[in-house]
Amino acid sequence: MRAARGILSATAVLVALGLAACAPVEITPAKVTYTASPPAEKTYAPEPPEDPRPQIAWPLTGLDASTASPEELAIPAVAVKVPNDSKARPQHSLEHADIVFEEYVEAGIPRFIAVFHSRIPETVGPIRSMREMDPNIIGSLGGPLVFSGANRSVMDVARRSGQFLLAEDLGSKGFVRIKGKVAPYNLHIRMADILAQSTDFTAPEPQFAFAYPAEAATAALYGTPATRIDLRFSRYGEPSWDWDEASGTWLRNEFGEPHVSDEGTRLSAANVVVLHVRVYTNFSLPVSEMIVSDAPGYVATGGKYIPIRWSKADRTAPYVITTEDGQPVQLAPGTTWVELVPNAGVSDTYANFS
Repeated sequence: MRAARGILSATAVLVALGLAACAPVEITPAKVTYTASPPAEKTYAPEPPEDPRPQIAWPLTGLDASTASPEELAIPAVAVKVPNDSKARPQHSLEHADIVFEEYVEAGIPRFIAVFHSRIPETVGPIRSMREMDPNIIGSLGGPLVFSGANRSVMDVARRSGQFLLAEDLGSKGFVRIKGKVAPYNLHIRMADILAQSTDFTAPEPQFAFAYPAEAATAALYGTPATRIDLRFSRYGEPSWDWDEASGTWLRNEFGEPHVSDEGTRLSAANVVVLHVRVYTNFSLPVSEMIVSDAPGYVATGGKYIPIRWSKADRTAPYVITTEDGQPVQLAPGTTWVELVPNAGVSDTYANFS
């Protein structure tokens, strides 16, 4: 019996130990504080700035031509001789020209060569005679030169140059007389007829380099501020230009009065380019020397101006315009007026900026 009780006691101890071993252990968790991080903000690469350069641009103005038809883009540039004496003003359709050249002719009376390409008006006028330098002025455009009459010797020079000529006295079509003005200031042209006779020619090459945006034009970036340009060709020609901040253009005057078209539109330009020229006499007529390797001038854009150097290798070569240290000059997109102001061969002429 005593042995049996011992066995039972031992068994009880083992059972107790087993039950103790099977009892769950109480675990006290560690005190840990967890703070969730805010979600990371996603960063995106900035959108690239919109390219200000148009995919398609008019070659003579640098302006957007994306809405033009292939047929409109392919037409040639038409250069038209227009007088600028008091009886000729106000002229018709000058405000539509892409480029206007102002030249010195006999007695110092200025005359225009208005170049039309991106905007073709129905009619242009009045039309006047050609001078010896005209083919050299516009030969790089590759299109027709439209005029009325010329000295026989001048006509021979122009024909030998290879310049395509359209004139009333050559039998060309499209010349009409209008009412309200006396001859020779009543002669106009119909542009559709002029273009119909110019089908062998294509669109012109750019004559100038353009900056995008306009504020990046060379004179606008690096030039000297100016609000006024005073020019003198002679006592018969004293044009001036006023900078207009609101429109971003230069506004033209004649002898201090606004120069307007016959429809009342003020003539204006994004760029005024002054090319100084030497004037000499041939066939008893003054000739502006246009084939030059290095000549002075100025470019005015964005209310500022810079001195420049310019050259033109031959009649069909482009104009090359650089800064005085030889860097290319870029203009603002838009209309350009080129003032061919004498600085040799003629006295009392100037180009002043203020």
